[in-house]
Amino acid sequence: MEDYGIQRDSAAWLFFVKITFIIALAAMGLGIAFMPCDLWIKGYLGMGTLFIVGASITLSKTLRDEHEAKKIINRITNVKTEKILKEYNTEI
Repeated sequence: MEDYGIQRDSAAWLFFVKITFIIALAAMGLGIAFMPCDLWIKGYLGMGTLFIVGASITLSKTLRDEHEAKKIINRITNVKTEKILKEYNTEI
């Protein structure tokens, strides 16, 4: 089976990315929980944290999808160009 040029990340890198995300989220949660302020301020900061995490995930997924779409369009264009060149070379 062909890989079609798809980049694969190592298991170690995937583990590192997931664990750092979990640690960062836990540290932010603990920082908010132990902050010496009123409960409504903690709630506001907690909601802000959740929204920024959601927005970051959405942004990264959108940028990845856009990049993948450009790669597919470029591959299709290259295949069409190769087909035209092959047809032109056989006619000569």
